[in-house]
This record gives sequence, structure tokens and C-alpha cells, in this order.
Amino acid sequence: MWEPKNLLSPCLLLLLGERPDHGYELVRRLRPLGIVDGDTSTVYRTLRSLERHGCLCSDWAPSGTGPARRVYRITAKGRTELLSWLGTLEETRRRLDYYMRRLAPLIENRHPHPDGA
Repeated sequence: MWEPKNLLSPCLLLLLGERPDHGYELVRRLRPLGIVDGDTSTVYRTLRSLERHGCLCSDWAPSGTGPARRVYRITAKGRTELLSWLGTLEETRRRLDYYMRRLAPLIENRHPHPDGA
């Protein structure tokens, strides 16, 4: 089964392309995308992996309400990686559209007719 979490890396790159942010806020921003379901450790592991691969950089920034937070920023390599996802996502969209077109007639016929036909 397709899992939205498979899109965690490109979604993080997208969010960080929009603006730098810290992990907790990134988790919050991922929720409307359907990516995070309470598993914040996966987000942090993915952020560290993206940073190791040069797609992100991070610095510690003071927090007005607690300890300093690590703020992540997308790098030039990360922007290139994000753009490389574009083709993959477009192909996925084409395949899903094709699937939905084939599924539509079955959905229309899923409710039995009142006369049993």
C-alpha cells in the first residue's frame, strides 16, 4: 500500500524551501500534507539524513520560550533534489489519474439497484 510517509523527504524539502524552520514546527506543518501521524522521530531522522547528504544545513537558534532549537535551511543541493522529485511526482499523478479513470465505472456500479439488477 502507498504510504504518505514515503513523501517525507520531498515534503520537508518543500517546506524548508518555503522558509527555514525547526523540527517541531516542521512536524506541525507536515500534518496538513497527511505525512506525519504522531511519529516525530521519523521526521528528525529524515532531517538528519537530508543534512548528511548536503540537502539541508542547520544552526542552533535561541528560543524565546525554552532551550535553543535547531533551525534547518534548504541548500542549493536540496533545491536541486526537490526539483528532481517533480518528474517523479508528475508520473505518480499520471498513474493515479489513469487508475481513477479505470476505477470510476466500478464506483458508479458499486451500489446495487433497488430491483436487484
